[in-house]
Amino acid sequence: MLNVRAYAAPSATEPLVPLTIERRATGENDVLIAIRYAGICHSDIHLVRGDWGPVSYPQVVGHEIAGEVVEVGPSVTKFAVGDRVGVGCMVNSCRECENCRAGMENYCLKGNTQTYGSLDRDGTITQGGYSTHVVVDQDFVLRLPEAIPYEAAAPLLCAGITTYSPLTHWGAGPGMKVAVVGMGGLGHLAVKIGAAKGAEVTVLSHSLAKQADGLAFGAKHYYATSDPATFAALANTFDLIINTVSSADIDLNAYLGLLRLDGTLVNVGAPAEPMPVGVFTLFGNRRSFAGSGIGSIAETQEMLDFCAEHGVAPEVELIGADRINEAYERVLGSDVRYRFVIDTATL
Repeated sequence: MLNVRAYAAPSATEPLVPLTIERRATGENDVLIAIRYAGICHSDIHLVRGDWGPVSYPQVVGHEIAGEVVEVGPSVTKFAVGDRVGVGCMVNSCRECENCRAGMENYCLKGNTQTYGSLDRDGTITQGGYSTHVVVDQDFVLRLPEAIPYEAAAPLLCAGITTYSPLTHWGAGPGMKVAVVGMGGLGHLAVKIGAAKGAEVTVLSHSLAKQADGLAFGAKHYYATSDPATFAALANTFDLIINTVSSADIDLNAYLGLLRLDGTLVNVGAPAEPMPVGVFTLFGNRRSFAGSGIGSIAETQEMLDFCAEHGVAPEVELIGADRINEAYERVLGSDVRYRFVIDTATL
């Protein structure tokens, strides 16, 4: 076993604190990674605060992990010591179900093993990237292109793939009108990736406060959803809407009304509460409401390579570990442009 420094949540109501945790010894097919940077995702906050169900505390979160290989198991063939690598939201799957066999382990029918808060193969609870080291099966490790700095790569491993996957699946590209709801950590990457794919991107944000940023990131249009005139002006406009907002306090039916014939609204934000959808709104224009999780390992690697080729990178604010709790409050207050990234050297 390896003892490593980490920042953990002791309970759903207490601040995160420094802690030493144990990592398993590097196994036959494992890679030991020295973590350089770890992004902060809204999902981290949801989980540690118990929004999605019972949690085994203390819990270390973080599924946007960038670092380098410092040890490999004897059967590892995909990586070598010194390689630049990343780990996203999952670290294993059953490898046997229909979806896994199809290369869609992110939709494992038995439930993939999440990077934190999941029952691991050895019976322990997985602990995430707010730590100095992690041990991961080589099949769930990504190669980081040299063109992407570690600190920029980290948020791509969740926020990047979470938006790249639906944009790719629903065919965002030239001639397609795409709307992005919300201009936060997910939203700003959806804008950048959608624009890089050649789509005509519109931002739908509560206010115009981030309009200059949205246009600089590649959006062609920017509207304030707090203005009721926006929904009248944009009715029946979009082929695809990506909703990145992690709150149920949003009128989905109003957004569904912005879809043209056969358009789709895809939810990638993950609120804890149910989100009501009117069936008759779907009937109009034969609209679809869909959900999309993360991508497969292959698609995540494709996303990293795409971002390197097209110069797509998140806007990040680097912080030390002593500012994690402050960062959580700022995320909840939408006070970050656009992703906090922890320098793990400060743990």
